[in-house]
Order: sequence, then structure tokens, then C-alpha cells
Amino acid sequence: MAHPVDVHVGKRLRLRRSMLGLSQDSLGKEIGVTFQQIQKYERGVNRVGASRLYDFSRALGVPVGYFFDEYDSLKAANDSDGVTGLAEDKSTFIAESDYRTQMDTKETMALVRAYYKIKDANVRKKIVSLVKAMVVSD
Repeated sequence: MAHPVDVHVGKRLRLRRSMLGLSQDSLGKEIGVTFQQIQKYERGVNRVGASRLYDFSRALGVPVGYFFDEYDSLKAANDSDGVTGLAEDKSTFIAESDYRTQMDTKETMALVRAYYKIKDANVRKKIVSLVKAMVVSD
């Protein structure tokens, strides 16, 4: 059975690859493995070693720590609530399955790709503020 950290790292790998619009095959070629190996890493079936994690971070343009982001929040939510989830802050809780479903849609990926193509950091901040202002509070 896959270790929870391996599964989490795999999900983060898939998320970043998808955000960049890369196929498993193109990422595999970039770091010298097959697309089948990328699939196994993304599912958490195979562990990602330190050197491979470094290769992924370089190929995907993120620090190595990116692959562990949110893991402590998920673990804390599991430990305290008995539910797999993602705590965005103390007042908001989204079940991990709902979060992953939202992140995996073509619409979300298109939005994220477009957002990151905006060069001006101030414009990106204003867009985030606008979107937050548009959200209807429960």
C-alpha cells in the first residue's frame, strides 16, 4: 500500500504538470523516464527519490518544498476530524476529494494557466481580490 506522503507528492506532481499543460510523456522525456513511470509517481505507487524530486522541481519550475505543501494541513485535518480534507484557513474546510475534483477540471486549468501568464504581479493580486469580492458568503 502506498504511503500517504508518496500519494501527496504524486498529487502535487500531477497538479503542477497539469497547470503547465505538460503531458506525462513530455515531462518524462524532460527528466529521462517513461510516461508510465510518471503515472506511477503521480499515483503514489512508486516513491520519488531525492534526486528525482530535484529533477521534477527543476523541470516544473518549483522549489522541492512545493511537493510537500499542504501535507501538514491535510494530516492535521485527518487527525482531528477523521476526514480527509484540505484546510485553507481555520474557518474554511474543503474535502480533499472536492478540492481535487475542482482542480482537475479543464475550466480550472485554463484559468490557472491564463492567470500565470499575467506578468504583472500587481495585476494578479487585483484579480485575486476581485474574485474574492465576487464570492458569495454562506
